[in-house]
Amino acid sequence: MSADINLDSLTKNRERIKKEYLSDQLPESSARGIHHTAHISSDVRRTIEFYQGLLEFPLTEIFENRDYPGSSHFFFDVGAGNLLAYFDLPGLDLEEYKEVLGGHHHLAISVTSEKWDYLRAKLDDAGVEHEVQSRTSIYFRGPDGERLELLADPQGEMYGTKVL
Repeated sequence: MSADINLDSLTKNRERIKKEYLSDQLPESSARGIHHTAHISSDVRRTIEFYQGLLEFPLTEIFENRDYPGSSHFFFDVGAGNLLAYFDLPGLDLEEYKEVLGGHHHLAISVTSEKWDYLRAKLDDAGVEHEVQSRTSIYFRGPDGERLELLADPQGEMYGTKVL
């Protein structure tokens, strides 16, 4: 973090925003949930082997991407009616994954404590580098460098804080 950043000022600003926008009475959301998040794959087979083979998220469908002829659009079931989607863009010279403002930082996928332990062991066995942040959080990279998290906190909680 830059030396000219005033942490006290940032904390006070966050508290002002919290006071202005958060309410004890949450209004009902206009959304039903996340239909899917869409990411780009450099190799369809490798992506399927990673998500379906290693993480055990079943592939649910694969078809041509309507926005780019020849491109595959494919989906993985990540539970609770939510999908993780990928598409490839053959013939385009795309840069490597990188975090940018307004871009994707990481995708946190909820799992049970038992599945967290099981999947951590599978990551170990597969030689996938990862970082355990707590007894419930593990970060690692997907096949194209995308940052992922397996989170075993109860739904609606994060590190003991109620977020929903």
